[in-house]
Amino acid sequence: ERMARERLAEAGLLPEGVKAFAGPRRMTLAADGIPPAQSDRSEERKGPRANAPDQAIEGFLRSTGLARDQLVERDGVLFAVIARKGRPTPEIIAEMVEQIVRGFPWPKSMKWGTGSLRWVRPLQRILCTFDGEVVPLDIDGIHAGDLSEGHRFMGPRQAFRARTFEQYADGLASGFVVLEAEERKARILHEARTLCHARNLELVEDEGLLDEVCGLAEWPTPILGDMDPAFLDLPPEVIRTSMRTHQKYFAVRKPGEAGLGPHFITVADIHAKDGGKVIAAGNAK
Repeated sequence: ERMARERLAEAGLLPEGVKAFAGPRRMTLAADGIPPAQSDRSEERKGPRANAPDQAIEGFLRSTGLARDQLVERDGVLFAVIARKGRPTPEIIAEMVEQIVRGFPWPKSMKWGTGSLRWVRPLQRILCTFDGEVVPLDIDGIHAGDLSEGHRFMGPRQAFRARTFEQYADGLASGFVVLEAEERKARILHEARTLCHARNLELVEDEGLLDEVCGLAEWPTPILGDMDPAFLDLPPEVIRTSMRTHQKYFAVRKPGEAGLGPHFITVADIHAKDGGKVIAAGNAK
């Protein structure tokens, strides 16, 4: 969102609203109220003094593309007023998207195939439209279009077309993808608390872990699992640290009790049609 706002502002295009979405398989940016083209603009550049050597004035003229009689003199200083015709917005968007994709600040990135693009994972598809039309652009052989797809396993196994954000959001929703991160968080908390309540348990809530698992699932499905009660011989802090760091599990406990229960909540990215149960086993020292 920040990178898009900066580049649109540089181009003189001020959207009415910009919102970004992120999940494990897609990044999305929606911008509203962008004009169809830039306004015509003029740029004023300060040059050398009027009595400067000819070589300095000629260098300034070459940099501006103007002739000597097109310069304006004020208080003995030459100024160039350069008129710039506004460009169509799709051209600017195409450049912006490529700059963002190629310059995204991933902590770690990778290359694949024979291309030169670096990305956090192999980039499969780019959907880019403006005002209901596809924005032509090509990044490392990946051509933008109007196609996207739903959940990797639960979706309809075929791409859908979207020329507006509403069509895009509806297509994802029907393909088992929750686009909004806050909606995924609410879904995780609601279903996890419901599972715990049914077993007379209480969820040990963890905002940091919730933020992390929210970004790991497109269709988050909490599951209540059981562990060997022998694990509870370890201090609760050790158990929670291990579950949180290595398994991304939420701890649970009996209501009103300080210790933990021999259960946990994990978040799957697929809905088990016939229900499911998870059992954790291992050796503790």
